[in-house]
Amino acid sequence: MKATGIVRRVDDLGRIVIPKEIRRTLRIREGDPLEIYTEKDGGVIFRKYSPMGDLQDFAAQMCDAIGANTGRIAAVSDRDAIIALSGAPKRELLDKPNSRELGKLMEQRRNYRYESGSPAIPAAEGADYRLGVAAPILSQGDLMGCVMLLLNEGDAPLGEPDQKLAQTVAAFLGKQMEN
Repeated sequence: MKATGIVRRVDDLGRIVIPKEIRRTLRIREGDPLEIYTEKDGGVIFRKYSPMGDLQDFAAQMCDAIGANTGRIAAVSDRDAIIALSGAPKRELLDKPNSRELGKLMEQRRNYRYESGSPAIPAAEGADYRLGVAAPILSQGDLMGCVMLLLNEGDAPLGEPDQKLAQTVAAFLGKQMEN
């Protein structure tokens, strides 16, 4: 555990304010769920909760199936980072924070397909891979993450069938979240 040097008091309702700098660094937004863990020595750990984490193994299997059948790089992210990947080196993308552009795209809850001549949207912060298509994962109206097919430098734009595939997988994962 890393000490921050920040001290906060518990108020009369049992609340603690998480400093803005820490919320910004960890991308904790208003309304985000946090898991609470306790340690034997009396420590308390707050960890950002990802409902998509429960489907991480399933999402990885979906990415593997997409990659094996299409030859595409497939990825699934929660609202913060890529949680499943197939077709690219895992160390380059897995668990990497989503790019700011991808975050904005997901917040708009719309499908995306790269068109030649338009600016490329990176999949993750500092990654060379860019979005070919992306479809938001929605569960009961809430944004949970995104299904993506990625492109390398020089790859041709993807077609409508690829976009429909991403939308179908995103809808399926959204339904799984509801169960």
